[in-house]
Amino acid sequence: MTAPINTLEGLPENWNEAIASLPNASILQTAEWAALKAGGGWQPLFRQWRDVSGQLEAAALILKKRLAPGLSFWYIPRGPLLDWRNEPLRSRVLNDLSAQARRDGTVFIKIDPDVPTEFGLPGEPEWRENPGGQALLREYMARGWRRSPQQIQFANSVWLDLDKPEEDILANMKQRTRYKVRLAEKKGVSVRHGTAADFELLYGIYAETSKRDGFLIREKSYYLELWNRFYAAGMLRPLIAEVENDTVGGLMLFIYAKKAWYIHGMSRDLHREKMPNYLLQWEAIKTARAAGADCYDLWGAPDIFDESDRMWGVYQFKRGLGGYEVITPGAWDLPIKRSAYALFVHALPRVQRLLRRLRGQP
Repeated sequence: MTAPINTLEGLPENWNEAIASLPNASILQTAEWAALKAGGGWQPLFRQWRDVSGQLEAAALILKKRLAPGLSFWYIPRGPLLDWRNEPLRSRVLNDLSAQARRDGTVFIKIDPDVPTEFGLPGEPEWRENPGGQALLREYMARGWRRSPQQIQFANSVWLDLDKPEEDILANMKQRTRYKVRLAEKKGVSVRHGTAADFELLYGIYAETSKRDGFLIREKSYYLELWNRFYAAGMLRPLIAEVENDTVGGLMLFIYAKKAWYIHGMSRDLHREKMPNYLLQWEAIKTARAAGADCYDLWGAPDIFDESDRMWGVYQFKRGLGGYEVITPGAWDLPIKRSAYALFVHALPRVQRLLRRLRGQP
């Protein structure tokens, strides 16, 4: 069982509301995410930085994990949250985190702020650099951070701007995508808004999707806990596609701080020729806009934008919705105890992979 949110040690009052005003606020920095991870062996720590007038300038949900007796590491998922173009604030936050980690005996810190370095792909008309992301990248290099060999979240994604009329969003889709949205409607696909009572059904379809498409998922209890937490907080809208009396697919739409995320999608082989996934995305777009979101993060894109990348097919689907590529630096580590860092990040994973191969495990 995860810890109830109201019993999380050190949780500042109105945490979610406060950090929602910060740049690049993410559901992975919310109290719900902290409570979920507290049940999985992580210790949530909360940090805030304010200016001289008391105004919140930066914040970080730190997840502390024990590695061995006396040794732990910190992970700040999709954080810290701040304006990375602000050099004094940037230095203050990183200096404070480093100093506190050293006092805490931390082996290393891992961060992966959702701060793009570029939008679009080089050579394309829409390509441009993002000053905040470029400043963050320079800061990493100047301070001895290392690009992490263990990426937890996707480094790149596809975003879709929602601050325009629905007809403009539909017109901006690729022609084949727009055709498939209309085809699904004509073929009798309908999309309804689900409730927590649908989560067992949706997990079953998610497990079916995982097996068919060859990706790993966690145990059912994890997703039920996650979905129930965010649904109860009003940050999750489950969408369910149906044909006649058959449930054929689903989509978990997370909404927070004027942003929406498509993180978990599930589909069955049944009625796939009717293109239910396209209508699900169109309903997600309309739902996110109605909830006040101005950006839709489609959560994940290739590391290398080439057909050889395992994400290429999924990327083409997302790109067809009219989105654009978002490139971030990914996860970076700051080693505090260098010998222990080398052991836990490099040597130990190699031993574990060797043991799995010897046992015939994937």
